[in-house]
Amino acid sequence: MSKRVTIIQGHPDRHGDHLDHALAAAYAQGASEAGHAVELITVATLDFPLLRTAADFEHGMLPPPIADCQKKIASADHLVIIYPLWLGDVPALLKGFLEQTFRPGFAFTYGGPFGAKKLLKGKTCRLILTMGMPAFVYRWIFRSHSVKSMQRNMLAFCGIKPVGATIFGGVERAKERRRDKWLAHVRELGRKAQ
Repeated sequence: MSKRVTIIQGHPDRHGDHLDHALAAAYAQGASEAGHAVELITVATLDFPLLRTAADFEHGMLPPPIADCQKKIASADHLVIIYPLWLGDVPALLKGFLEQTFRPGFAFTYGGPFGAKKLLKGKTCRLILTMGMPAFVYRWIFRSHSVKSMQRNMLAFCGIKPVGATIFGGVERAKERRRDKWLAHVRELGRKAQ
């Protein structure tokens, strides 16, 4: 069964020569070849301000690029968020994008039995992270805290689940053969829209 997939390319460098850009292209290629409809959001190319107050978050004017992204996310069955780990977390530009995009009225509404009504139920997500440290160090010593924060604090809060995670570590030292395996793996995830 074909799905509608929206890929959020969260690398803050707009130049497309990073592994994250190649991973987004590989996922899109696999998904398209399997008959899935694919939309791409490249966060680094968007012009939007950071939110600075609760009033702006709750009632501020939505920048036109963010409104377009909300449409792409709303129409998706499956989301893919690709980003490099920076200082142990999501890069600031991607965090700013997520705060602008996942606002009340779009991702959730206040109220409901648990304090908020989830407006993005029925969607699934895959997080794809790249990092300099070995992936096992991030998983076992740092407990994958960026992944857990995204899974539990943002995506599940809005109703998106399950949220899978694919982590590639040691990217700066990886040989071409290893990178090719990563790209093939992500291409296969795209084919399955997982």
